[in-house]
Amino acid sequence: MTNYREILRLSHLGINKQDIATACECSRNTVANVLKRAGNCGLTWEQVQDWNNKDISDKLFPPNAVKPAYKMPDYEYIHREMAKSGVTLSLLWVEYCEQCREAGDIPYKSTQFNKYYSDYVCKTKATMHLNHKPGEIMEVDWAGQNAFIIDTDTGEPIKAYVFVAVLAYSGYAYVETFLSQNQECWVTAHVNAYKYFGGVTRILVPDNLKTGIIKNSKSETIVNKIYQELAEHYGTAVIPARPRAPKDKPSVEGSVGVISTWILAALRNQQFLSLRELNLAVREKLAEFNNKPFQKKDGSRATIYAEEKLFLLSLPERSYELATWKGGCGRYSRPLQGWGYAKI
Repeated sequence: MTNYREILRLSHLGINKQDIATACECSRNTVANVLKRAGNCGLTWEQVQDWNNKDISDKLFPPNAVKPAYKMPDYEYIHREMAKSGVTLSLLWVEYCEQCREAGDIPYKSTQFNKYYSDYVCKTKATMHLNHKPGEIMEVDWAGQNAFIIDTDTGEPIKAYVFVAVLAYSGYAYVETFLSQNQECWVTAHVNAYKYFGGVTRILVPDNLKTGIIKNSKSETIVNKIYQELAEHYGTAVIPARPRAPKDKPSVEGSVGVISTWILAALRNQQFLSLRELNLAVREKLAEFNNKPFQKKDGSRATIYAEEKLFLLSLPERSYELATWKGGCGRYSRPLQGWGYAKI
């Protein structure tokens, strides 16, 4: 226990706070706090020299003293605001302090404010909104597992590649199959994904395929010219995942595995004679996937997407077009509409 009596005695003798702290084996802040409390209570050494240490302690720090009532923030509101683009916990704390000052309430310090918010998130298990903002990121990739259609002439299976796009916030997905992974299919997949989502995210996160990214290193990122023009047309920014860092695309990586089960495995015993027939079946399974209820929380990807859609950027009046010019010398040339490049 702090020796309050000795602190007051040494202070009466004119000893400085640091020497008192050393003599009483406590911190200088403790000494300063005791002397401040004594001054507020009007206690002097002459008054307390016959008191014991406990009496002085009870006088300085009454056990039944009313603690200041701090204003508890509305963390449900704060959690909703955190889901909005550009909103940070520091900004919300500043706003909370301003509201407290206007109302005459006592605000919590930022450390306590952040701690209570962390407790709220853990208690309510409302972690989704912490990872991504609605309408912020669309992650895209080719699935590792392929689908197949049947060649009507030979009866042999033809490989179909599976494109997956996922809205990182809601997990709402788009899936389409193609006969190639070339530039035309890559661009078409993005255009169709944006149509399906009914809007555009602010950031586009692809893997490091050459159809999208020419170079991605610590010092330099070079986006494929066609892919860059597609991004400019839709008003989004291409930020590729770091090489050998799959955690940069956790939503699409996780959804690829689930989609492989929900769609490809479910269709494994069916035969399709055309890509259109295959994609119609994929679209049906995709609707089931997006509307499937979550196991550990209420709602589904579709219900969260309904909220996220409000934050998506509007689609341009016309879709991006990858024009193909016939004839010429094999050069890359911009079409007259100014949408994309095509090999002549």
